[in-house]
Order: sequence, then C-alpha cells, then structure tokens
Amino acid sequence: MTLSAEQIQSNYEAFKATIDKHISSPRKEKLLEYYQSIEDHLVLAPASTRESYHNCMPGGYVDHINRVVTAALDVHNLWSKYGTSNETYTEEELVFAAINHDLGKLGLQGKPGVFPNDNDWQIKNQGTLYKINNTLTFSTVPDRTLFILQSIGVEVSENEYLAIKLHDGLYDESNKAYLISYQPESRLRTTLPIILHQADMLAARVEWERDWLPKLSNPQQSKPKPQANKFNAAAAKQEAMAKVGKSNPGLLAALKNI
Repeated sequence: MTLSAEQIQSNYEAFKATIDKHISSPRKEKLLEYYQSIEDHLVLAPASTRESYHNCMPGGYVDHINRVVTAALDVHNLWSKYGTSNETYTEEELVFAAINHDLGKLGLQGKPGVFPNDNDWQIKNQGTLYKINNTLTFSTVPDRTLFILQSIGVEVSENEYLAIKLHDGLYDESNKAYLISYQPESRLRTTLPIILHQADMLAARVEWERDWLPKLSNPQQSKPKPQANKFNAAAAKQEAMAKVGKSNPGLLAALKNI
C-alpha cells in the first residue's frame, strides 16, 4: 500500500490536532514545536524498515501513530467495561504515551532514524526499503524516546514513563522484570502500559493484514514490486502539493522530493 500526498498531509494535520486537543500546556507547545522542527522527516517517515513488517512506506509512521491513539482510547474503554480501574491514569497520560511511544524511531539531534535504502539487492530480495542511520549511537526506541522528551523539556509522568518503556511488552526481554511477577507488590500499579501495548499490536496487525493477507490467501498473486519509496498516485500528489504550497512551504519542499 502507498499513501497519496494528500493522505499524508491529512494524517499530519490529524496528528497535530490530537496533540492540541489532548495534551495540556506547556507540554503541548513544546511537543508541537519539536515535531515542527523535524517536520520534513516526520511526515515521510515509515513505521518500519521492511515491507514484510507494517506501514513500511512514506508517511507510514504518522499513519501508525494516529491508529495507535484511536486504538488506545478504544482499548481503554474495553478494559473499563470489564471492571478494571480507570482511575490509575488520566486520558492525557494515555494519549501522550500513544503519540510519543515510537518517537525514538525518528532519530536524534536533527539526524533521521532511517533513510531510503539505496541497495537495490536488499530492496529486491529482502524488501528492506529503508536503512537504519548507523551514525546514531545505538539505543532502544523507548530509551531514545524518553531521552528526547527530557532533552526538549517535556515532563513525563511515572505512568507515561512506564507505558513508553514497556510498550513492546514481552517482545523486549528487558521488560520481564516489570511484566512477569509473582508478588502483588511488584506488579504494575496501572493498566496503562498493557493498554498501550495492546493498542500498538492491534494497529501493527491491522496494517500488516491489510497489505499481506490478500496476497497470502491468493497464491496466484505475485509479490508486489517494491515501490522504491515512490507514490503511484501522482495526480493526488500534485493536488495535495497545490493545497500545501501557500500554507506550508517546508512540507511542500519535502513532498516534492517523494
């Protein structure tokens, strides 16, 4: 799947609107300022590096984040329906963690986290459409996320810290101490990290199913050729660029390079 330039623009506006609606000052202003500073990379960033994963396409990151936010609010309602306490965290903490949980994927200090891959063999044989920026010091995504937030002066609550740190669940071995416990005193005091993990899994699974279940269920359907980070919807791109140009020259320049 690819996103048109118009869809990318719409997703980005929705992303900013979520911050404006759910995050209180002064964190709201600091987040919006930071995301605007990396706007050219943010709007085109993928959610993953391989097409066999999820949302590996220009604009895939923001599209994924928006889906996780919506899913987190829905999963919160489901847990509340079955009687879990919803008084151990706030809605702002829930949305804040969902918005920022993958922030570390975007890189650090003006250096993007990934680049479009220039290795034709890897693109063709592995479906690796993006390569990791190895000039960055190694860090897990949650750790880099939390470092970025403190570096831009955005305060993080204990609930938000744990939700972001643990959002990969037991897929991350280092989370075991928090998620596997045989004593009540050492268990999580809030369901927030579990809700975010489930919302993230739900969003990633939906994105994967959308792209791959039709192909896997139809053996006659050939594997799609990598898009090499290009859009198919040229007409939609031109239309979106025309709309963006006057109000957002920076984003227009980024879209021109797609």
